[in-house]
Amino acid sequence: MTAGTNPSSNRMLRTAEAAVFTGLSASTLNKLRLAGDGPVYLKLGKAVVYDTTDLSAWLSSKRRRSTTFA
Repeated sequence: MTAGTNPSSNRMLRTAEAAVFTGLSASTLNKLRLAGDGPVYLKLGKAVVYDTTDLSAWLSSKRRRSTTFA
C-alpha cells in the first residue's frame, strides 16, 4: 500500500448505495449516467460502480452560491 492512502476512502458503491451517498434516487443516477451528466463511474462487466472519491468530487462541483446561471 502506498503511504498516505486509505483503502476505505476509495470504496466502490453500486448504484443503490451511491444513491444513498449522494441523496439522489437510483433512477436519477441512472438517468444522469445515460445523459453523460452524472458522476464518473466504472463498468465492471455488467456492474456499474462508483468510487466514493468521484462521488464527492462530483457533489462538490455542484456547489453554488446563487440561483443565477453564469
